[in-house]
Amino acid sequence: MADEEPTDQKKYLEDICKAQCAKPMHDYGECVKRVSGDESGSKHCTGQYFDYWTCVDKCVAPKLFAKLK
Repeated sequence: MADEEPTDQKKYLEDICKAQCAKPMHDYGECVKRVSGDESGSKHCTGQYFDYWTCVDKCVAPKLFAKLK
């Protein structure tokens, strides 16, 4: 038991929380579809991307820090 590699709880919790952040993920996916034909490279979905990961992080943080205490 002592020789086992520790598992990364953050990755596990992120997978659980991703389902709760379906709306921001949908918004990001829609943005990607809109800008995929942009040849100029001036359009991007950075805001939607960060909105999605902010949602995931807000879900993960309390669960993760509870395990660290």
